[in-house]
Amino acid sequence: MLSKKTKYGIKALTFIAKQEIGTKVQIATISESENISHKFLESILLTLRKAGVLGAKKGKGGGYYLLKSAEAIKMTEVIRTLEGPIAMVPCVSLNFYEKCDDCPDEDACAVHKLMIQVRDNTLEVLRNTTLADLV
Repeated sequence: MLSKKTKYGIKALTFIAKQEIGTKVQIATISESENISHKFLESILLTLRKAGVLGAKKGKGGGYYLLKSAEAIKMTEVIRTLEGPIAMVPCVSLNFYEKCDDCPDEDACAVHKLMIQVRDNTLEVLRNTTLADLV
């Protein structure tokens, strides 16, 4: 299930992407418009800034802005930044792989086989969806 952090992050990015290019958006504006707690949103936007998705300018006329075009921001990048692994179980994760403690043979595991299909189909959608597609 998608966490609120990721859901709100996508909503905030979409809000910023809808603005005129170069416009800096204050947290309070996004918070009010998208009905997201100011404090929680601040943490989310900071994470996205540290990941290189957003830039920020302090002071008068400051706020958050996209560092790349909306077309260049893939949902895989956003989900992995805010959520972590895309795979539902660690034994099929491409970037966060961990062997399952309760599984002696991944190749014979029915759950493993199913989750590979889920992961691959999910990745197909997320790789082919950009922020621009959501605006």
